[in-house]
Amino acid sequence: MIDTIEKEENLISEEEAAQYDRQIRLWGLDAQKRLRGSRVLLVGLRGLGAEVAKNLILAGVKGLTLLDHEQVTEKSRRAQFLIPVDADGQNQAQASLERAQLLNPMVEVKADIDAVESKLDDFFFQFDAVCLTRCSKDLMVRVDQLCASRNIKVFCGDVYGYHGYMFSDLGQEHHYVEEKPKVVKGSNEANDGPEAKKPKVDPNETTMVKKTVSFCSLKAALEVDWTNEKAKNSLKRIPVDYFLLQVLLKFRTDKGRDPQPDSFAEDSQLLLQIRDDVLETMGLSSELLPNTFVSYCFSEMAPVCAVVGGVLGQEIVKLFNLVLHTTMKPSVFTSCESDFSDEAQ
Repeated sequence: MIDTIEKEENLISEEEAAQYDRQIRLWGLDAQKRLRGSRVLLVGLRGLGAEVAKNLILAGVKGLTLLDHEQVTEKSRRAQFLIPVDADGQNQAQASLERAQLLNPMVEVKADIDAVESKLDDFFFQFDAVCLTRCSKDLMVRVDQLCASRNIKVFCGDVYGYHGYMFSDLGQEHHYVEEKPKVVKGSNEANDGPEAKKPKVDPNETTMVKKTVSFCSLKAALEVDWTNEKAKNSLKRIPVDYFLLQVLLKFRTDKGRDPQPDSFAEDSQLLLQIRDDVLETMGLSSELLPNTFVSYCFSEMAPVCAVVGGVLGQEIVKLFNLVLHTTMKPSVFTSCESDFSDEAQ
């Protein structure tokens, strides 16, 4: 009886086959089945959250829970296309539910109006992946550590004006395959000369090399010891966005909100002060993050939400589609991964 039920669950209906035809052609039937069996928690239903929700629902996850306790305001819905124009005063998750469900009736979309901070640990264990937006640093670190203990994948992201970031923690180790040009060994014959004995790269042939990369936790990624000699040597390769993120997360922690256009002058001065304090604590010069950054980190901008939401949604979908192996090296922070992730581990 159990075998019969499992076989029935693994079948793709004609309706699903038609709905996901292009995706199945892209990544295969098995990948679509894995995606169809996944449940995702999405925290934060502002501009970025709406983009991520759209991408996951259209991709065909089994279930998506929209979690947000805040109320809709005229400002909050400017970059949020799931909320009707007459929904001011309603809960953001609840107001987004109808349009989100209409994107794909085959996905089970739920709205949760509780504050994520009030959720007990067991709440997160029912999901295969958790995506956090508009959360404090302490909360993101807590959820990341909690989910890591149950092998639940965690993604984080935010948009601040022209800036955006994403972070992914897919577990301790990730195996992938990289295609590289084939190296041909040199000849060992004595009369060939020393040059003939050197290995040569054959541009016409490639070989697949198995590699393993370890993901660092969010806590480790945000708490790099920049007084370490190895970290100091890599500092020139680190985009300033990493330090800007530290400043913005500290602002959110201190003020309980993000910088607001209505209080631009006041918030700009506070951002500069936080910049000085944060970089001094790290043992770094405030000149690392020029004063001009304050002009570009206010409010959510719809085009930036679309770009960051596209990347974030793609990474979550990729998790289920390429759950066993991938030919792409995974990212930690999209703009900084190759430089500082090793320092953070």
